[in-house]
Amino acid sequence: MLGTVHDHDDWNAEARGETPMQRADRAYGEILQEVRVAQTGVQILFAFLLALAFQARFGHITSFQRGTYVVTLMLCAAATALLIAPAAFHRVIYRRRLKQHLVRVANQLALSGLVLLLLSLVSAVLLIMDVVLGLAPAIILAAGLFGWFVMWWFVLPIRSRARQLTADESRPDGNRSSAFGPDDSAGDPLSRPT
Repeated sequence: MLGTVHDHDDWNAEARGETPMQRADRAYGEILQEVRVAQTGVQILFAFLLALAFQARFGHITSFQRGTYVVTLMLCAAATALLIAPAAFHRVIYRRRLKQHLVRVANQLALSGLVLLLLSLVSAVLLIMDVVLGLAPAIILAAGLFGWFVMWWFVLPIRSRARQLTADESRPDGNRSSAFGPDDSAGDPLSRPT
């Protein structure tokens, strides 16, 4: 792992002219931008779920629907906490020269928050589809939606990452900087090192 970090620092220094600290600053900025996108979705869902309990029809839902609602609300609250956590973490460690550690932790928090957001979205669809269509179609639609999210959020990037690793290993010189030519616009944008 440590060798990989140093190799990536070397690649960034050569390809982008960045020091490890400049790379950490850029990486943290990228994480915050990505988290902002996810935060919007989780906040809208959370607000909807909070309001749902105060609707007149809510008192007439089944025990399964009530349980699904509680699980969905808790998943959404947990996702919200993890997606906001990088900002809170940064405030607590501010001026402690821990930016590289912050980037690693923020990355893990954001990934964990995305997993919980995925689960809360799927369970919200399960709840709504159960009310609208019944339990059996709701389970089928929720399972399909789960697969859809997993494919685009996790399988595609992991596959691109594995493909890039294979390409790097097959190069006789092992030089990652030559993978995309002289500028960042060349090559496969889904598997480009960052």
